[in-house]
Amino acid sequence: MNRPDTPDDNADAARLRWRCRRGMRELDVLLERWLTQCWPEAGPADRDRFEKLLSCEDDALWGWCSGRTVPDDPDLAAIVDQVTGLGHQRLDG
Repeated sequence: MNRPDTPDDNADAARLRWRCRRGMRELDVLLERWLTQCWPEAGPADRDRFEKLLSCEDDALWGWCSGRTVPDDPDLAAIVDQVTGLGHQRLDG
C-alpha cells in the first residue's frame, strides 16, 4: 500500500483524514490529532494498527478511547494507548 509521509501528501492522506471523521467530535479530534502528529514518523506497524483501528465500529472506538473498555487485540490496545495519550496533551504544546 502506498503510504503518505505526511498527512497532507496525497490521496491516501485525504482518505485517512476522511476515515478519522466519525461524527463524534471527541473521536474526530483524537484520531485526527494522531494522524497529524504521529503518522509522519510512524513505522509500518503503527500505521497498520491505526488503519485497523479506523476499521472498527464507532461504539467500540468510543469505549476504548474513553477508557470504559479495552480492546482484546493487543495491536488495537497499543494504538488506542497512543491515540488517547495524545488526548491528554495540551493542544497548544
